[in-house]
Amino acid sequence: MVTPALVLAAHGTRSAAGQRTLSALAETVGRARPGRRVELSYLEISSPLLAEVLPAVPGPVVVVPLLLAGGYHVHIDLPAVIARSRPDALVAGWLGPHRLLTSALVRKLARAGLRADDAVVLGAAGSSDPAALADVRAAAHRLAVRLARPVTAAFASAGAPSLEEAVERPGSAARVAIASYVLAPGFFHDRLTAAGAGPVSEPLGADPDVAALIWHRYEEALRARRATPRHARHPLAAPPDLRHATR
Repeated sequence: MVTPALVLAAHGTRSAAGQRTLSALAETVGRARPGRRVELSYLEISSPLLAEVLPAVPGPVVVVPLLLAGGYHVHIDLPAVIARSRPDALVAGWLGPHRLLTSALVRKLARAGLRADDAVVLGAAGSSDPAALADVRAAAHRLAVRLARPVTAAFASAGAPSLEEAVERPGSAARVAIASYVLAPGFFHDRLTAAGAGPVSEPLGADPDVAALIWHRYEEALRARRATPRHARHPLAAPPDLRHATR
């Protein structure tokens, strides 16, 4: 049996630092499974585009979205690209929320200088999709449990509360720390650092736990496909109840 290639599908960024970070993440993913084919691609803005990468990869393919929550890119953009360029590709679940992301967030907050008396905000990009906002709030809840303190989910674009609102309402805390819930430097991380808080953690980036989660989503999609009767298989995605069963 041919081992499926892994194609990473990021949103895209004009930030050179963001592109370097995503390339480093792809390298970390590849080092975790030597001999596996791993390709980095983008839905828009950056190159190579997913629509260009997919037709060039021979054999079976699993696409893992480098997206921390569901939303327009997961439900509209990604299926449209795959339908046009590689309808036989298997699409894994998006990354968050997941305990491995929580572990990475905790480490990065510690490195940023989180104090015991800080208020904590989980800063995310935002979305017009309520389900995507719910994913971020679920990630904030996981982080709150790990830190044993409240964590407020806040958004740099669509979604409430905004970053500015969350930072302006620290309660009794003297300082607000922001956990950066983005994968790479760029527009949204810049918004987090400009929000007027105290320490802001680095993006999740090429963290080994992020790489491990990517392979988990890859294997999860393959298990879901194997568990689905052949006549019932959808060409674009693994069954949702199995795909997201281990968040």
